[in-house]
Amino acid sequence: MTKPHDLILTGGTVVNQDGSAIRDVAVTGGRISLIGDLRSEVAAERIDCAGLTILPGVIDTQVHFREPGLTHKEDLETGSRAAVMGGVTGVFEMPNTNPNTTSAETLAAKVAAGHHRMHCDFAFFVGGTAENIEEILALEKLPGAAGIKVFIGSSTGNLLVEDDENLAKILKQITRRASFHCEDEMRLRARMGERVPGDPRSHPVWRDETAALLATQRLVTLARRLGKRVHVLHLSTGEEMEYLADHKDVASVEVTPHHLTLHAPDCYEHLGTYAQMNPPVRDLAHQQKLWWGVNQGIADILGSDHAPHTREEKDHEYPGSHSGMTGVQTLVPTMLDHVNAGRLTLERFVDMSSAGPARLFNIARKGRIAVGYDADFTIVDMKRRETIRNEWIASRAGWTPYDGVTVTGWPVGTFVRGRKVMWQGELTAPSTGEVITFQDALPQG
Repeated sequence: MTKPHDLILTGGTVVNQDGSAIRDVAVTGGRISLIGDLRSEVAAERIDCAGLTILPGVIDTQVHFREPGLTHKEDLETGSRAAVMGGVTGVFEMPNTNPNTTSAETLAAKVAAGHHRMHCDFAFFVGGTAENIEEILALEKLPGAAGIKVFIGSSTGNLLVEDDENLAKILKQITRRASFHCEDEMRLRARMGERVPGDPRSHPVWRDETAALLATQRLVTLARRLGKRVHVLHLSTGEEMEYLADHKDVASVEVTPHHLTLHAPDCYEHLGTYAQMNPPVRDLAHQQKLWWGVNQGIADILGSDHAPHTREEKDHEYPGSHSGMTGVQTLVPTMLDHVNAGRLTLERFVDMSSAGPARLFNIARKGRIAVGYDADFTIVDMKRRETIRNEWIASRAGWTPYDGVTVTGWPVGTFVRGRKVMWQGELTAPSTGEVITFQDALPQG
């Protein structure tokens, strides 16, 4: 007699590396144990997924959960709760907290704070600075480290590395793919006079496309010279997309749902400072070029850049208002709406939200529905129409730029290592999040 499985998901359309088909998926010990017609298999629990679509667990590789130091607007528990409510099973969290995540001690403290307190699995970027260059080689291999993150242009926090000399020193140290916020700080400082008090429409004028392109070109030039892999975060300009098409050997590309969905000037007129981001949401011509990059395969992955601020912080008069918006909970529904609108296929969404992150960052046992992989699933109803509301948002910030927007395609279930943590809009299990492991930094022993 065969050993019984813990769980079988039955009758769902499984989307994976070999296409889409109705299949059953069995889970044993938190990992996928069998795929196919499993009517004759024995399981402790069966969940009927007929009419639903089973995707590999979505991995959001850019979130800011603000802990420690900024927990009045988010923390690891509330941010990860928002993640699983939106169908996200794993996150990479950013280092611009207080204190910054720039040492073995601050990384270990975050890992300890997230263990079995976060609802999804997690890893943390370590900030690369002029002060910790000599430790980077060791830091990027520590348990829970997603790699090194560098801010070439200033944003929230004080992790700025604006000069090529220190950028080159950091690149020389890395062995894994490192991630970069690309805006040229010198140009940003020179153009501060372009900001119009009280008018957030001037935000993309100040932080213009040239500032983004200059920083990306500088980074790629250094990476090529030094033979290093780099990842350009939250691409916002058509010029960068065209440039990076010629440099795919060294540079990978992230795009965000908000840059693919919102555009200037409409978003600033409708949302005001709630549309304020770094790098900015730009006009329709840039958005169309980003979509071209998605459909041509130049863009590798999606990241939400979930960066919550309180309403009070967003309501300050521009430019004193804070840059950033919530996004981890709305990544899946906004992108499924784009799928239903024909802007990308469901298979391409899977490639950009699970298989792509696993490939770029060498994540161990995640990113595919395959035997031996973690049983991480994002289960969606592709036909379900819902209106996104602020009241649905689980982030401590409590708001979304998509409030009132109706979408087609909705996350109905989130499974993390075989545990059902969200089902039909309800949190269904206690938090048991664990660190994500990487093939570039496997634990010993």
